[in-house]
Amino acid sequence: MEKSLPFSASQLEPILGSYPTPFYLYDEVGIRQRTRELNQAFAWNPGFRQYFAIKATPNPHIVSLLKEEGSGGDCSSLAELVLCERVGIIGDAIMFTSNNTTVEEYAKALELGAVINLDHPNLIDTLLQAGPMPDTISFRFNPGPEKTGNSIIGNPQEAKFGAGREQLLRGYERCRHLGARRFGLHTMVVSNEINLDSLLETARMLFELTLLIRSELGIEMEFINLGGGIGVAYRPEQSEICLREFGAGVEQLYAQLLTPAGLAPSMMTENGRAMTGPFGFLITKVINLKETYKSYVGVDASMANLMRPGMYGAYHHISVLGKEHAPPAGPVDVVGSLCENNDKFAIDRSLPAVQVGDVLVIHDAGAHGHAMGFQYNGRLRCAELLLQSDGQVRQIRRAETLDDYFATVEF
Repeated sequence: MEKSLPFSASQLEPILGSYPTPFYLYDEVGIRQRTRELNQAFAWNPGFRQYFAIKATPNPHIVSLLKEEGSGGDCSSLAELVLCERVGIIGDAIMFTSNNTTVEEYAKALELGAVINLDHPNLIDTLLQAGPMPDTISFRFNPGPEKTGNSIIGNPQEAKFGAGREQLLRGYERCRHLGARRFGLHTMVVSNEINLDSLLETARMLFELTLLIRSELGIEMEFINLGGGIGVAYRPEQSEICLREFGAGVEQLYAQLLTPAGLAPSMMTENGRAMTGPFGFLITKVINLKETYKSYVGVDASMANLMRPGMYGAYHHISVLGKEHAPPAGPVDVVGSLCENNDKFAIDRSLPAVQVGDVLVIHDAGAHGHAMGFQYNGRLRCAELLLQSDGQVRQIRRAETLDDYFATVEF
């Protein structure tokens, strides 16, 4: 089964003439439409806001177009805070969720008026070194043995993120004593989840915890952040989460648990992968064919451009441009040029017969792709291009040069 592309071989040809491979190409139409679908799915909740997880695709141009669609920014570092500031995302349009956080990072978050989402009560003292307790504070919940995670984040008991129930209660109580007056609750126990029931179980867990916190402390949650974690159908046979069904399922739980208790918190999400992942493509050329004990297709991209397959064993679909409907010619390993054996985009993958010079399109690379790039072996980070709504292509990040590579070294 072949996955679709938002461009044809003839459309890509002039782009290839202007920009050397490898490069990333993002589909603006797809990104905007996905954001609108999520907003519509939660239109039943007047205070709903999606905070785009900056770490997924930290390109200011991508973040700006998401801002135009109403998204805020979910940040976890100083650089991500500054990125939001530079594109005009400030105040409560920033959710700052960080762990092992520095005073400098909290100081910047407070300066921008971000909503602080504490990973653990032991960070209260760090926050207070940066400034007074803000009026609004949130905590990240880790359910421990009460809920299973998945392979990316891990089981909650083994995850470094968040605080337990009793720790949360003490944290809220102390923050209220220090002056906080508005409160929020957050968790994220799965990543790349395509099981709707799992996401709805998370919502139920947070709603029940909201009721417990009010019962124990008299504190009412002003907002509940469901986290992110909505997955991508990386494999052609997989199906994506229906955002409309997700929103409707959360609405039903909200009506069952919170409305009868007289609670009406705003709902929030912080999806990254689901918003940009399916709408980014790594474009690379075949530069070498090799036969030893296996058949290898060597390309000019490497794990330095997209590390998910090598790091997680993650599947990314690969199309041979212009041969999308050609019959498979046998299993091959698609590999890069790094001095590491896990520098492989695919292992034993059935592809059409390829030749040196063919263009491969690696699908669903729009999140945690370029963002996780590195410079091992002196491989330079590639360019990022945006396929705009009007059909034109614009470079939104140039490729690195050798001057960039040596810029931080004094000779």
